[in-house]
Amino acid sequence: MIEDRLSFFAALFKVHENPDVGMWLLYITIIILCIIVFKLGFAKKLPLLKSIVIYAFLILGCTVLTFLGVFLPIAEGLVVAAVILIIYKIRLHQEKKHRRASAE
Repeated sequence: MIEDRLSFFAALFKVHENPDVGMWLLYITIIILCIIVFKLGFAKKLPLLKSIVIYAFLILGCTVLTFLGVFLPIAEGLVVAAVILIIYKIRLHQEKKHRRASAE
């Protein structure tokens, strides 16, 4: 059955029962997760126009990822990447705070 092969988020959004709403929810989820991963791991301060271009291409690329994400764990991988980057940022912030405290 097709329901057995769906990824977690595709099954959660019931892509097999209601493909229109399910695919849009999966698309929005992947966009949000991609933006979080991009901001945490790769984003630098850029002028507004360059940021708009980057996010436009990011959203365009998420279209392909959404179709792959129905059967492959794309969104799940983005969740893992976001969690790892959040842990990294927290540890980096704590390390910088500790260095400032020991320098004083």
